[in-house]
Amino acid sequence: MKLSLGKFAPDRCDLRTMLDNVAIILRLVTINIVKNNNKRIPLIFHLTVFVAAAGYIYIYVFSMFWFVFVRCRETGDFTAAAVVFSLGVNSETCATKFLFMAFYKDKLHGMLQRYLESDSKVVPESRFARNLTKKLHVIKKRASFIWLALIVIGLAYVVRPLLMPGRHFTEDYYVIYGLEPMIESPNYEIASTFMSITILTGIYVVAGVTAFILVIIGYIEAHILTLSDEMLAVWVDAESRYEDIESRGTSDEVKILSLNKYIQNRLKEIITFQILDINLLNDFEEVFRITMAVDFLLITVGIVLELLGRIENTYLELPYTFLQIFMDCYIGQKLIDACNIFENAIYNCKWENFDKANMKTVCIMLQCSQKSLSLTAGGLVKLNFVCLMSAMKSTYSFYTTLQSTVNKT
Repeated sequence: MKLSLGKFAPDRCDLRTMLDNVAIILRLVTINIVKNNNKRIPLIFHLTVFVAAAGYIYIYVFSMFWFVFVRCRETGDFTAAAVVFSLGVNSETCATKFLFMAFYKDKLHGMLQRYLESDSKVVPESRFARNLTKKLHVIKKRASFIWLALIVIGLAYVVRPLLMPGRHFTEDYYVIYGLEPMIESPNYEIASTFMSITILTGIYVVAGVTAFILVIIGYIEAHILTLSDEMLAVWVDAESRYEDIESRGTSDEVKILSLNKYIQNRLKEIITFQILDINLLNDFEEVFRITMAVDFLLITVGIVLELLGRIENTYLELPYTFLQIFMDCYIGQKLIDACNIFENAIYNCKWENFDKANMKTVCIMLQCSQKSLSLTAGGLVKLNFVCLMSAMKSTYSFYTTLQSTVNKT
């Protein structure tokens, strides 16, 4: 029997369907990204989010600060403090993403509407539409893989203590305020239940919002790559069209005029889409500027704390945090790469065969394309592989400095 994934199938990769997929995922944590969807979210989801939020505030904010700055100062256990503090910092990304998606839903609705309006300008069944679909297929697989990877890491983190002999928690170093001794009933059951609900809900939020960002930025990337294909085909299309519709025996002058008239119209269409892509990225930057910067900072600090807490204690946290910062930089780099491909396509579009007016248009397009679109963290740092390497280098340098200071003390 063949398993059907419906709208979630990899081949259902148009923008509207992918946004519907993300919308279904996020509705389970009471986040509605579809403006016209007035269907009530089931009460059970609201209760789950409420319990997770209460658990987060008590366990990973209040108790975390108490444990790090009160208990660990008494015991002098720096490793435990670093491990638990890293948990608190990493969990902040869940809170920032959830609060952002909830408080700025009107801006999100407006942004998504503009994305869908831009997508509606693509002529169905055209070569452009077919090429765009092929590239969006890659984007959907990328978003699905990252979503699944984050969920699996979260499940592994929660299930691990259940597979170990005896009573264990997701982090045995941690002592929740008011639940001592932790391993005795009913404290053990209360702590395990609230920690599991909070962790799974938080990671589900992070995975859902990350998938949403991958789809949004991936659409721009796919669009630019499709424009590159169209740019390379402009001259060939013009010649093919002329051979199909023009009668034989026409003069060279008439042929040149006909070819360049067609090229002029095609260049206008490509420029229109190029401007739309720039505006769509600006919309994303305007809406997500703050949360991207805050999350980037939190993840960087979290990695430092995980290293200070020793890898043998944080080996499941490190993939979770590194995957987030890697994906931000990866999609930023892919966007830059797409812009470079588009720039090369403009230069290789056989512009030397165009008339002067079209040559001038191509020259302007080339100048604009040399200013690559880029994804940033708060408009301060360009997210790409250079940023990733710099962040890793700075993180490790900061870690070694702190570690040597701690060893001396």
